[in-house]
Amino acid sequence: MPAPPASSWRRHAAAAASSSTPKTLLLLLPVLLILLVLSRAPNLTLSPTAASFRRLPSQPRPFDCYASPQASPVFASLVEGVPHPFFYSLADMGALPDRPHKNIARLLKGKRFRKPDISETIQRLLGGDVGGGSPGGGGDVGANVGMASFAAAVMGFRVVAFEPVFENLQRICDGVYLNRVQDRVVVYHAAASDRVGNITMHKVIGRLDNSAISATGAKLAFKANEEIAVEVATIPLDEVILDAERVLVIKIDVQGWEYHVLRGASKLLSRRKGDAPYLIYEEDERLLQASNSSAQEIRAFLSSVGYNHCTRHGTDAHCRKD
Repeated sequence: MPAPPASSWRRHAAAAASSSTPKTLLLLLPVLLILLVLSRAPNLTLSPTAASFRRLPSQPRPFDCYASPQASPVFASLVEGVPHPFFYSLADMGALPDRPHKNIARLLKGKRFRKPDISETIQRLLGGDVGGGSPGGGGDVGANVGMASFAAAVMGFRVVAFEPVFENLQRICDGVYLNRVQDRVVVYHAAASDRVGNITMHKVIGRLDNSAISATGAKLAFKANEEIAVEVATIPLDEVILDAERVLVIKIDVQGWEYHVLRGASKLLSRRKGDAPYLIYEEDERLLQASNSSAQEIRAFLSSVGYNHCTRHGTDAHCRKD
């Protein structure tokens, strides 16, 4: 029997290929659709730290220091007198050149910055029984220029920080660069609260560490300073801290808005003893009343989630589950 010509094989192959083409297309169609959807999806890649604190991609994203205009001029120096020194940059320059901030005057004399009390407190706690060498992180609510955030970050702890004042955010970015902790500090340009949304806050010019949600609270100590009302985003801690994320310490200094911050962390604070964070919050009755709350109301709420042991340290309250 003579062999079929070569052209006959090509015809059969072509016929077979043409008959299988519809099946191949049907198999490839779902893959093509998936690739098309992925190509149009937003880029949700996060740094390791951001991923550990973010709950949902629909929530506000962390502030991007690398996309932010840089603060200028930059006055930064090492902090003295703490076990783990760190840099921080000032947002309040004082009335240069006549009345420079006391730390700028020290810098010009070749001295280091004076240690902020909160920095020493954070390092003592994280270096002692609260941290105990355990992995975990902390929350810095009302971060200002990062004096608590960087004190923890240079010890190797992760920090999620909330700061609504843009000028302060720029100085936090200075500290991220100078301390090389971009993998440990996640910053939100927002005020922590008990709901997602927006709110008007009052920024005190010349004392950006005293800006507050309450206009009365913002001007309480600095009546002569100009005050500007700005709209800021609000977000609860429970929306950005994952259930599996270990949080060792939360520091809250928000000029009277503490009750709302704590309410927005109800789930986090309801963790069992040993997993619930150590709390440091400002308990200034005048500022609390300006925001229509009170120290008694805060203590009652904390008791309802298991924080029955609180002590006063100046104007701060320290609370833990014992």
